[in-house]
Amino acid sequence: MSTPIRGEAGPAEVCINDILTDDELRSVLAKLDSEKDKEIFGLVCKRWLTLQSSERRKLAARAGPHMLVMLAARFARVVELDLSQSVSRSFYPGVTDADLAVVANKFKRLKVLNLSNCKGITDKGMLKLGDGLSSLQSLDVSNCRKLTDRGLEAVAKGCHDMRTMHLAGCRFVSDVLLMGLSQNCPSLEGLVLGGCINITDQGITDLVGGCQQIKLLDVSKCSNLGDFGISNVAKSCASSLRTLKLLDCCKVGDQSILSLASFCTGLETLVVSGCRDISDESLKSLAAACGNSLKILGMNWCLNISDLSLSSILGRCRYLEALDIGCCEEVTDAAFQVLASVEDELSLKVLKVSNCPNITVTGLGIILDKCRSLEYLDVRSCPHISEAACDEARLQFPDCCKVNYLGRLSEPDMLL
Repeated sequence: MSTPIRGEAGPAEVCINDILTDDELRSVLAKLDSEKDKEIFGLVCKRWLTLQSSERRKLAARAGPHMLVMLAARFARVVELDLSQSVSRSFYPGVTDADLAVVANKFKRLKVLNLSNCKGITDKGMLKLGDGLSSLQSLDVSNCRKLTDRGLEAVAKGCHDMRTMHLAGCRFVSDVLLMGLSQNCPSLEGLVLGGCINITDQGITDLVGGCQQIKLLDVSKCSNLGDFGISNVAKSCASSLRTLKLLDCCKVGDQSILSLASFCTGLETLVVSGCRDISDESLKSLAAACGNSLKILGMNWCLNISDLSLSSILGRCRYLEALDIGCCEEVTDAAFQVLASVEDELSLKVLKVSNCPNITVTGLGIILDKCRSLEYLDVRSCPHISEAACDEARLQFPDCCKVNYLGRLSEPDMLL
């Protein structure tokens, strides 16, 4: 910590802490990009550790109430707190309502709180958060299965600047909460409701009556949602909606897709996998309306689609990066013929055609000619496609492309 400085009287020891002020040290710390470098900064001496702790903005912890109190005193400026638990390896007793009481009382600056898979917390803890964290903007309580409308509505009422909520797996959530969000959180931009089976068309309609800036809406496996609710989302959030996930929403059909085509021309991600009533006509309209914006499209198990809609999608959606048509049994090699007339290469990085019995190595060859950026190709259970067949046809895959023939490769996150 000291540096010899030579002068007329010989070398002198000067401590860097005697030269640099706290503000100057904070400027040094601010220039460090990685969390690892910031941790190393704090190892220099106690003074530097104190400064590093006071400037820290993110914190992940596995602690009880007493430890959380000490952490709050040390990391006074934390705005992001992660108390989430692992799905497969949880610890006992895990995060409790007592922990949330400390969080609400001691971490007043919090804007982001992750409590995913904290299965021990209840509405009592949510009531504390609603009372104490008025600056909260993001809350993840995915798979916190004891929570109900009562506790989460208290959060909505107390956190008016809420921007994102992750509620997947919260099975007791209903339309009551959606009305609470509509009335109290007008700046809401992202809402994940996957598996919340009590949500209905009326609840979604109420939600977008007050929350019209939604960019991401995930209502996958919300089996009571249909065209009425999704069409109202399209109308109310026309200028903002970028991502819509409708996985296994069995009541969603062509009317929803036509509404998206009419109003949401900036849509970037659409997942309609398992929506078996969707047909070619509505998807052709979507391709025409969102051709310049659509990047990710998941429509596996959409059994009514054929070459008509797929050729339209491939011909019009020039920025498409991920496409899933698994189990679309009516699709054939003919759907890819449209690519022959496309001058530029496609941006496609992920393509899933598993369980498509009418796609062969001929169709793959057409795809590979135009998709040199392809990184992942899923051809599982395609009877006419195998590694040997691809070798025999001398198909040239991009160097970075992983081909999943047998299901032994992990899937990319883009379509999950």
